[in-house]
Amino acid sequence: MRIALFFVVSCYTLSLCGQQVTMVSGTVLAETTKNPVKHAVITIEGNTKEFSTDSNGVFQLRTSQMGEHIITIESLDFLPKNFAVQLNGKPIDLGVISLQKDITREKTDNLITLTDSDIAGDDESVTGSSGLLQSSRDIFLNRAAFDFGQAFFRVRGYDSSYGEVLLNGMPMNKFFDGRPQWNNWGGLNDVIRNQDFSNGLAINQFTFGGILGNTNIDTRPSKLRPGLRLSSSASNRTYTARAMASYSSGLKKNGLAYTFSSSRRWAKTGYVDGTLYDAYSFFGAVEYKLNQENSLVLTAILAKNRRGRSSALTKEVFDLVGNRYNPYWGIQNEQVRNSREREIFEPLFILNHFLQSDKLSLNTGVSYQFGINARSRLGYYNAPNPDPTYYRYLPSFNLNSPIGADFNNALLSKQGFLENPQIQWQQLYTANLNTANDGKAAYLLYDDVIENSQLTISSTAEYDINDGISIGAGVNLKTLSSENFAEIQDLLGADFHEDIDSFSNTLNDVDGNAIKTEGERFNYNYAIEASQLEAFGQINTNFNKWGVFVSASFSSFDVLRNGLFVNERFSENSFGNSEKISFSNFGLKSGVTYFLSGRHWLNIDGALINKAPTLQNIFINPRENNTTVPEIQTEKITTLDVSYFIRLPDVTGRITAFYSRFQNATDINFFFVDSGLGSDFVQEVITDLDRLHKGIELGLEYEVSSSVKLSLAGNLASYVYASNPFVSINFDTAGAAEDLIDPEGNIDLGIAKLKDLKLAQGPQTAFAFGVEYRSPKYWWVGVTANYLSDNYANISTITRTQSFLIDPDTGKRFPDATDENVAQILRQQKLDDFYLLNMVGGKSWIFNKKYISAFISVNNVFDEVFRTGGYEQSRNGNYGQLKQDNLSGTPSFAPKYWYGFGRTYFLNLAVSF
Repeated sequence: MRIALFFVVSCYTLSLCGQQVTMVSGTVLAETTKNPVKHAVITIEGNTKEFSTDSNGVFQLRTSQMGEHIITIESLDFLPKNFAVQLNGKPIDLGVISLQKDITREKTDNLITLTDSDIAGDDESVTGSSGLLQSSRDIFLNRAAFDFGQAFFRVRGYDSSYGEVLLNGMPMNKFFDGRPQWNNWGGLNDVIRNQDFSNGLAINQFTFGGILGNTNIDTRPSKLRPGLRLSSSASNRTYTARAMASYSSGLKKNGLAYTFSSSRRWAKTGYVDGTLYDAYSFFGAVEYKLNQENSLVLTAILAKNRRGRSSALTKEVFDLVGNRYNPYWGIQNEQVRNSREREIFEPLFILNHFLQSDKLSLNTGVSYQFGINARSRLGYYNAPNPDPTYYRYLPSFNLNSPIGADFNNALLSKQGFLENPQIQWQQLYTANLNTANDGKAAYLLYDDVIENSQLTISSTAEYDINDGISIGAGVNLKTLSSENFAEIQDLLGADFHEDIDSFSNTLNDVDGNAIKTEGERFNYNYAIEASQLEAFGQINTNFNKWGVFVSASFSSFDVLRNGLFVNERFSENSFGNSEKISFSNFGLKSGVTYFLSGRHWLNIDGALINKAPTLQNIFINPRENNTTVPEIQTEKITTLDVSYFIRLPDVTGRITAFYSRFQNATDINFFFVDSGLGSDFVQEVITDLDRLHKGIELGLEYEVSSSVKLSLAGNLASYVYASNPFVSINFDTAGAAEDLIDPEGNIDLGIAKLKDLKLAQGPQTAFAFGVEYRSPKYWWVGVTANYLSDNYANISTITRTQSFLIDPDTGKRFPDATDENVAQILRQQKLDDFYLLNMVGGKSWIFNKKYISAFISVNNVFDEVFRTGGYEQSRNGNYGQLKQDNLSGTPSFAPKYWYGFGRTYFLNLAVSF
């Protein structure tokens, strides 16, 4: 750190000799209306300092940089303009600069429908980075968000938890999984467009940030275009219709500015059968400018989202009913009822103070967010599984019988499934009304509920020492109080539920009443208290040929669990407070930019970062006890990227090589296993897990003429496991072999042979070629051809341990479990390569000073059927079982896959006043 600071200060000292300053000025107007463009942002390539236009569209900037450089002028809803200028100390007047309206504005609306989707299991949401990247104009990142994103491509293979999203400088990533929850502001596209995105390790005014990049959403009304905007949309993706209205006053003479926005999105079913969508969003912000430099902003966001979820499918089920099939719903009273719904309602309030002077930028804020995140599901107790895709109901169950294939019953199973492929709600009511139950529920519908309350305080500052050097610092404190419980929503005709674990016949709530009714908490009930303090400091320098930045961070994280039920299975450590778990972490990143000329430059960024595990990977089984992962470690991240940028009159783009190693990660998985160790629902704990990500990104754009652009984007990468981690499993009940369990209740399985296996992080190879035509008469059309490959199913870790090879009957290795046979049966599955063709287009009109725009997109034009991801099931816990299950060629516990959307469309019509 001291060496880096010494280098920066030395460079600054040398630059003082003979330093010259160039003044650049101009006036920015809208091309169609000739009105001044206020708050347009002017930047010089290689200098992070930004300048802006005043209320008359006039700007003046001063820079000590010399030689040929690119000046970029950008404004919300306008296309950016670039100018090559020769900086030599003499004043430069660019005159009147006309910005053309960006008629592709609705393209971001097209993206949000993907960001809202669920693609993973019961406890996961979207893990890609499409939403994070929507504000970037980088050619590669643009393709990653809008084209590769529909296949759930992840930039550099990173999870979205490695990027940070902020609202007015307030961090929004969640404690539980580290990811931003886009539904908290979903449907408010008009008022969240003003975004500042920093790619990768690039320096950011508001945060030290993550390695994926950082997005700050600025909701200040004075920064938004004044006027009223109405829009309506139709689609066949996650929702079928949307209506939205937004009004922004602009800055009044009395110093006030305000913005309001609301939207409604809905669908009886989305692209996948049975996936209802029902969302309301409201936004309000009021800004008061105390004087020329100071302003106060109050922002309120209320976004409620309810939607039906869908399931991953085995190939057997897909072959029977196709990629739109969803087993989670059925018909009740002639209406579609989905047993797996997700509802999110977490209102957010933010108060900010902004100070902006010639030298100092200061942003201080406080935010408060509260609300629920609930997922519904069917519970069944001493009753048949109601899932129509349960393995015993499918043909493969009879084909894979240990006593030989039963083709007749397999055919009957197939016919029965095709006749009744959905949940039979009436049968569940009938079972509950059976007099033998005496009113006790065999089936019920319940919610897994998280009630959060989070307070955040943040302050960041940036000070320009002179044109060549600036310093910045920031601090934020987040505190979380979270209640987690299961709540009965519908007893489905029964009178009560007996809250006893059906596997072990033990009470879930020893001190409470075993008889539970609708609206009561049951099964589990606990609270989480967590807090996090983060601070960072940075220095950024820009000279004639060089740019250097150094940034350092410190964070502390504390968490404890407070059990609110005494669980009979874990009577000693299920109730009351756990020990407090604490982490302290440091991060350091730096970057160097060297300008070969004003149109060619090189950039090298590197970082060493320690990252605390998220809440979901600290407590092994928080629903039932206080046990934490033994000797849990912070994750260590080492990353480096090298980029070459080119910006010519006709060609712009970059090529980047990246390398990232993640060490000492922890991962916890939940599943049912059947093996020689026991048969039960288990928690699988993986520690000392390393991952390696490396590859090349390419993005180029060629302007053939003022109307035609060609683009090429590509990603050629490798994401692999880089270690053989340690694995242990924890049994919920007494289903395990007792002699194998240690005092902590775990079974140590030793190492899992994962090294060099592929990570399931989406396509690792992706290429796109695009053509765009933009007419002088304000219509445009674009076509993109995409190729995606090297996508792999997620592996079952337990099958890569030594225990998988042991015959439970003999206690010895299976005789035929040779290295060759084991490698064959455990060969990681590579998903099929596929091509996607996407088309977008739009038209805009000016009519009586009203701006009217229409946008349409068609994704996957040729209706390609493709798998976006998948995972191996871990039910077969030993070699003999897995071999038997695979004999027929249609395993009962085959991998499950998520399928991408086929041909879909999005249509939007908007009017601005």
